[in-house]
Amino acid sequence: MEFFNSFLAFDIQILPYIIISLMIAFTVHEFAHAYVAYKFGDPTAKRQGRLTLNPSVHLDPLGTIFLLLFGFGWARPVPVNRFNFKNPRLAGILTSVAGPLSNLLMAFIGGFILLVIAGLGDGPILNFIFSLCFWFIYLNVLLFVFNLIPIPPLDGYRIVSDLLPNETRAKLSQYEIYGVLIFLVLVLVKPLYNVTIGPILGLVPRLTEWIILFYGGLF
Repeated sequence: MEFFNSFLAFDIQILPYIIISLMIAFTVHEFAHAYVAYKFGDPTAKRQGRLTLNPSVHLDPLGTIFLLLFGFGWARPVPVNRFNFKNPRLAGILTSVAGPLSNLLMAFIGGFILLVIAGLGDGPILNFIFSLCFWFIYLNVLLFVFNLIPIPPLDGYRIVSDLLPNETRAKLSQYEIYGVLIFLVLVLVKPLYNVTIGPILGLVPRLTEWIILFYGGLF
């Protein structure tokens, strides 16, 4: 077990919770993008079979491997054709924000289930579901916060670009191709990570705790 732990970003004992949680979180996230785009008049994702809750359609093999090995990964991006929108800016923003908001909603659903399970007592199955709910909340909060970072190709960048004037957006689009490179540098270079992405992701444990406490205080 120690041998496998040396290669994985997560302890092998919590790996089942990570895999189940992210399989659901990624699937709902991408489905939300596809659904909102379709509702605003863009059938591109639907035509490519992406308007579904089937995980195999949304998961990216390389992104999944990166997630298990390095702690960050990605699903297959949903194709969106902005020319099909009657109001490209508004529809673009709502389509982009739908993914992160779906993760926040899933985190709150996980918090409610966690509260219910906590009141049912003890036992192997209940303990498994309890731990699964905790990681489900945490990882959905992580995806919510992470995807709102305004770096291409993340949703946060799409939202910001749609809010900018056309000239500024056009100039900014020239640098989109460097987005992945910039992201990797910020993640892998520790000093840069500590002053950029690190503080943002540092909000994740606090938000996770807040969601759990919210239901505790509510009931």
